Amino acid sequence: MTEKMRFEGLTLAVENVTRSVEFYTQKLGLTAEVNAAPDFAMIRIGGNHGGTIGLLSVSGAGMERAEYMTTLQKHSIVVELSTADLDGLYEALRSLGVVFEQAPQDEPWDRALTRS
Repeated sequence: MTEKMRFEGLTLAVENVTRSVEFYTQKLGLTAEVNAAPDFAMIRIGGNHGGTIGLLSVSGAGMERAEYMTTLQKHSIVVELSTADLDGLYEALRSLGVVFEQAPQDEPWDRALTRS
């Protein structure tokens, strides 16, 4: 099963995206691949063969789905995996008893699937 999935990165809910970007870029020397502060930023680790750290504002300024963030979600780490066949992986995992909040869906950034 794992050969069908690739690790993409992590997303952290943060109080201040700008301050977090400054830490990762100025203190750790990493690259901000996307900087859409105050809402979101993406830090690249390890070049094209590495992964990313997404920084999502807990206040969700301007974020369409932020109003649905629970307290638990605001203090969570999201592990991001990708696959060439999301629907097929979803069905295979469901057959193994994995429970999902909903079936795969199209999001503005990609096709996505969530498991709490």
